[in-house]
Amino acid sequence: MAEKKTTKKAAAVKAEESKKATVKKAATAKKAVVAINAENAGFKAGDVYQALAAAEKALTVKEIAKAAKISEEETLLGLGWLFKEGKLATADEKVTLA
Repeated sequence: MAEKKTTKKAAAVKAEESKKATVKKAATAKKAVVAINAENAGFKAGDVYQALAAAEKALTVKEIAKAAKISEEETLLGLGWLFKEGKLATADEKVTLA
């Protein structure tokens, strides 16, 4: 009888691991595809700039993404463009207009 409990427990553990693997696959499958080109980077920079201008305060990357209604990857693309142009400043892991 001890063997049956071990077998059921092992089966439950395997089922749980399988469930976690499925969740991981689903989470990675939902990532946005970001087109890396000058035109898209410029548009995302504009979205980021407008979100920061409207907020009138320093925001985190997540807050900027939410305000601009774009993904965090697209936000980072736009931030890179704006940092290169010298239009942004940082303080305590937050970004604001320079």
